[in-house]
Amino acid sequence: MKFIYYLNYMMRAFAPQIALRYRKSALEKKFNDKKKYIDNRVRYYVKLRQSFELPKDAVSRATFKHKGQSQYVIDLMSIMSFFPKHYRFLYYFGDETHIEPYPTLFKARPINGDNHNSVLTKLVKSRHFRFYPDKRSFQEKKNLAVFRGAVKQPHRVRFMETMFNHPLIDAGQSNPSNLNPEWQKPFMSVEEQMDYKFIICLEGHDVASNLKWAMSSNSVVITPKMKYETWFMEGTLQAGVHYVEVKDDWSDFEEKIQFYINHPEEAENIVHNAHRYLLPFKDNDLEELVSIKTLEKYFELSGQVKQ
Repeated sequence: MKFIYYLNYMMRAFAPQIALRYRKSALEKKFNDKKKYIDNRVRYYVKLRQSFELPKDAVSRATFKHKGQSQYVIDLMSIMSFFPKHYRFLYYFGDETHIEPYPTLFKARPINGDNHNSVLTKLVKSRHFRFYPDKRSFQEKKNLAVFRGAVKQPHRVRFMETMFNHPLIDAGQSNPSNLNPEWQKPFMSVEEQMDYKFIICLEGHDVASNLKWAMSSNSVVITPKMKYETWFMEGTLQAGVHYVEVKDDWSDFEEKIQFYINHPEEAENIVHNAHRYLLPFKDNDLEELVSIKTLEKYFELSGQVKQ
């Protein structure tokens, strides 16, 4: 899979502009009936409504040099290849959610507050946009919630301190630590985690990296109120519709989970809604066109291309 990932990037990087223009035109024709949907997504990613001027230190594809973080580079440059090399932009790689003084391409941003200068792009998609088939129905699964992940951030530490011994949770820490060795448990694959009726998704530095595959399963996502969003538009997800939301202190967890154990039809409705929400993100051609249109809007507002 990695070989194919890098091969596709190399083919895109060296493709002539005429071929890329043809590709863009073909995608626009294919999804002509989804123009309103695409426009709405672009408006969500690019919240700016007025033109802006980029600072002198903005880079272009011709001057872009970035060491490391190859997945960020590949994912951004693959879409940048559809535009002239002299078009300028600002970017920030990594699990950062701060707001820059100028419109900047980011992987994630805060859901609330003035986040207009953070323009969302689809980055590190091979890690965050993973979907897995799930052959087990909700009712066939264990009446438990599962969590496996690194426990470094304070809110994750608080979760483990509060919920580690809860009888309805199988929680385990994946990163080595001498502070709470009892929290460490053996690796658990995605397939093994999908054997549980509930999958706990905890934000890390930004969003929960397991949220997308968890929503693609026949299990129900459990999470406190989300604070960050990415290309997945987490800010549009609705508690009780696409996932189950619990309080930050997890005090209502048992009440919530017991309700859905006793009312499996309600849980299955959430699973159905989650699957419907995911559908557009599984269409690689549609995702590519939305990505192109997002950068196109960014370049239009920065005065580099006429509408």
